[in-house]
Amino acid sequence: MVSASPENVTATPNATMTGFAAPSRGSAELSSWHVAMSAGSAGPEHSVSREQVWTLTAGSLEVTCAGRTEKVAAGRTLVLPPDVPRSIHAAEAFEAYVVMRADGVVSVPGEEGTRVLPWAR
Repeated sequence: MVSASPENVTATPNATMTGFAAPSRGSAELSSWHVAMSAGSAGPEHSVSREQVWTLTAGSLEVTCAGRTEKVAAGRTLVLPPDVPRSIHAAEAFEAYVVMRADGVVSVPGEEGTRVLPWAR
């Protein structure tokens, strides 16, 4: 069983992620986490090597993916494809649960290499 704990929380300038399932916490294949983003915050454009499923539980976000922008409100689920540039903007504060394969990495345009998602490891 995995419970939320302070050592599983990662705060960035854009959002706070609380890790749940991950290889470091007993899951062999999947990672899941909670993300909270304040109104007006926006993440950088990036792509992830694995599909992600986002289920919004509060608020709403705007996602631009493959050049198309959509608003997603609480109670809806968003499926983001792998290796497609996306950016997330919090039109209002939102909270969501995210699931992906545990081996996903992030690429940022203009930067060499990839980054791991610490909350997903």
